[in-house]
Amino acid sequence: MMKELKAKQRAKKKIIIESIFVLFIAIAPFLYKIYDFLPEEPDATISFLGFTIDDGGFGDVSMYVWFITSKVIPLYLMIIWFMTAKNWWYHIILIPIAMYAFQLFEVLFDSDDTVESDNIWWLIPILMIIIPIVYFIRIKLYDKYVHGIDLEAMEAELKSLKKKQEEKENRKVHKAVDAEKQIEIKTMDTSQI
Repeated sequence: MMKELKAKQRAKKKIIIESIFVLFIAIAPFLYKIYDFLPEEPDATISFLGFTIDDGGFGDVSMYVWFITSKVIPLYLMIIWFMTAKNWWYHIILIPIAMYAFQLFEVLFDSDDTVESDNIWWLIPILMIIIPIVYFIRIKLYDKYVHGIDLEAMEAELKSLKKKQEEKENRKVHKAVDAEKQIEIKTMDTSQI
């Protein structure tokens, strides 16, 4: 009874989360085109939910919002893709996610007038971590499914052989100990005669 209730709650939660993902994917084109409805005057500002949006260093608010949406929308679509992907290579999606995140950060929080200047250098540490991980996964899969090399099976077989070898050595030691005891017993018997 309790397991069924938890399973239903989990299924309900999953449906809600997936519905939110679907909604955000479906409205992406409309969010991207929102800049068409904004003023193109150089000094115009807009207020939305208590936030005032100005031109952000661009020519007008419309261009600024276009640039922001051209970063935010691919960013959240890739995050959804990353969170729902079941492929072995899904970690590589982190690279464009990081790229869009750095570009967005640079537009929102950088004080200079240059956009997308040297943010590729910020990606190098991320690349140095993600690429070897993905490559290692690829090698393991390639060895297993293309070459037929199953490392886990090989390791299990090596452990089995090692265990057999240890048992064999233990038997040899026991035989040697038994032989020494028999020699002692014979020596004791002959000394008593």
